[in-house]
Amino acid sequence: MGINAASVLNHIINGEPTIPRSSKGPRSSEAKALTTTIINHLRLGRLGKAVSVLFSAPVPFPFALYAHLFRLCASKKAIVEVRKVESHLVSFAPTPPVFLLNRAIEAYGKCGCLVDARELFDEMPQRDGGSWNAMLTAYSQNGYARKALGVFSDMHKSGIFAAEVTFAGVLASCASTLALWLSRQVHSLILKYGFGGNVILGSSLVDVYGKCRRMGDARRMFDEIERPNAVTWNVIVRRYLEMGNGKESVFLFFKMISLNARPLTFTVSNALVACSSFRGFREGIQIHGLIVKINYEEDEVVSCSLIGVYAKCGDIVCARTIFDVLSPKTLIHWTSMVSGYAMNRKTRQARELFDRMPERSIVSWNAMLAGYAHNSQWDEAMELIILMCDDTRDIDRVTVRLILNVSAGLSDVELGKQVHGYMYRHGFYSDLCVANALLDMYGKCGNLKKARALFYEMSHFRDMVSWNALLSSYACHRMSEEALVFFWEMLGEATPSKFTFATLLAVCANVFAREQGKQIHGFMIRNGYDLDIVIRGALVDMYSKCRCLDYALNVFIGTPVKDVVLWNSLMLGCYYNKQSEALLQLFELMKEDGVKPDSTTFQAVLLACISQGCVKLGGQYFNSLSHDYFIIPQLEHYESMIKLYGLHGFFDELEDFVEKMPFQPTAPMLTRVFDSSKEYNKTRQAGILTWIYMDIFLRTVLQENLKNLIGIFTSKLGYPSGQKLIVTSEERKAI
Repeated sequence: MGINAASVLNHIINGEPTIPRSSKGPRSSEAKALTTTIINHLRLGRLGKAVSVLFSAPVPFPFALYAHLFRLCASKKAIVEVRKVESHLVSFAPTPPVFLLNRAIEAYGKCGCLVDARELFDEMPQRDGGSWNAMLTAYSQNGYARKALGVFSDMHKSGIFAAEVTFAGVLASCASTLALWLSRQVHSLILKYGFGGNVILGSSLVDVYGKCRRMGDARRMFDEIERPNAVTWNVIVRRYLEMGNGKESVFLFFKMISLNARPLTFTVSNALVACSSFRGFREGIQIHGLIVKINYEEDEVVSCSLIGVYAKCGDIVCARTIFDVLSPKTLIHWTSMVSGYAMNRKTRQARELFDRMPERSIVSWNAMLAGYAHNSQWDEAMELIILMCDDTRDIDRVTVRLILNVSAGLSDVELGKQVHGYMYRHGFYSDLCVANALLDMYGKCGNLKKARALFYEMSHFRDMVSWNALLSSYACHRMSEEALVFFWEMLGEATPSKFTFATLLAVCANVFAREQGKQIHGFMIRNGYDLDIVIRGALVDMYSKCRCLDYALNVFIGTPVKDVVLWNSLMLGCYYNKQSEALLQLFELMKEDGVKPDSTTFQAVLLACISQGCVKLGGQYFNSLSHDYFIIPQLEHYESMIKLYGLHGFFDELEDFVEKMPFQPTAPMLTRVFDSSKEYNKTRQAGILTWIYMDIFLRTVLQENLKNLIGIFTSKLGYPSGQKLIVTSEERKAI
């Protein structure tokens, strides 16, 4: 209890405040003495003692004292004391003033005792606007938005004039329940009552329209506010960010700065997160400069977002510099830096920093585990899970979802089943995100029976992600016909997403289902889906594999900006349709268009060279792979070159190529050499390559594969199947 509050109460006592009639007379002096005692207890912070003195006193007290005690009890959430103060009030004032009962309702609401608040509200002989507002606020602040809206409806029917603070509470409840229709009605009432210029109500309307995903209405409401304050700017920046429009969020942030409005720390943080969403590195640097200028760099939320934006834009060095400068470093800073390393595929540095953390939360463990999962380092992830289970029991839904991802990555269905049981025991099963991860795990582990059973169990709360997870499971396990049937069933319950169509088009390509692919293409056009670069690539791939190269070419030509994946899809389509010459022409056009080829591009080009017999050109392309484009050749590139040389009889080049390979040739490579040698009757080359690499294989191949390998060599050299390979010195000389 502060000195100022005590002096106010002293003034009340000495200034003859209004008290109930029963206090007039000989007991007024006793009331004054007890009031002084109560004030002394409050000055020393003994609220419970002060209320006990009041509760045991057989005299009434000034109404201002009751009001002050209600406010103190509400601030400390002292429910027992609230009940004592109310009991004493109604005992000695049969008809207490409405404002005091309103304070009591507010106190009950602050303490979370809505039953007490509602009982008192219903028993009040008279109510004013403050009574309705107190009850509405009590419901709203405790998460009972629908009941708050019910109170507002009853209030409106009773003809009570709603104040500005009432409308603010109602709009907050509308935002919580996404009640767009009611929000529009409240908006009209605000205008009707002349509150249209209130910046707080304007900000609330921007907020509720944004949460209801009506950004056009939110933006119009925002533009109508003459002088938006810092909270208003924060709301509009945040809502655009949540809608996935990071660029507009950053644009509005810079507009705010140009109007000389000082942003909240949360607004700066939201703007940085928005930069991260579209990798706006230049914008992030500009905001960083502003942060230094307005001295926000020490703020925990801002500095963590700053680390995040540099990390997500790929500048992990700057992110680490900011981290190192911070002093002191909080747990959130450590976690942000670990996450930054992990998401940039630097899991070794992330783990080193993680091991140095002075303390860890479940968020820290999740960040490290997510890094391993993101980089498909399943063994390391499993190791971390074991350590985490020994260190903490604070496993949350994010942890459960990540462990299910690891289980799917390892195809470890037994681990997944253990997590499934844990979900039931700890109440995570009703969480839709976790349930979808469980469904995805069963599907990827090949247990489609369990995946289907779980999917139908989720019938009351599944979403589009659930449908996509099961659809992907069918597709991954080559159950393409079932996937197509499942899609038409899905249309009766859910609206397909672009991910759904990308999966379906891949399914149609796998089974050459041209007609179904055309139907899906038409469905997307009729229903106004955005045919982005991913979908167009899937369409090109589908039409190419279904022998409709002209359709694939039309889709390709109609794409305004073509990336390397789309070029690859069309080039491979040309190869599937025996148009290798056109493939090589496309490759030259691709380079002219300024698109940098990748390893898949060169694999398609080498396949075309094999088909066309362009041995010299194929060698040039293989050399340019590393020399001109700095791409490390993959195993399939080496296999293609061996096939190119062997198929077309270039055995001197083949021998030179195999000898210069940076790794030992695989069994399929040597099989290709022997097949080519046999076709061209080049036994000398086959024998030389056999003896060069036989010793390598005997030393490196696992024992279980040895019999297969010997079988290959014996059959190629003419020995009976299964006979032990023994080569005499005469045979060696003959070779």
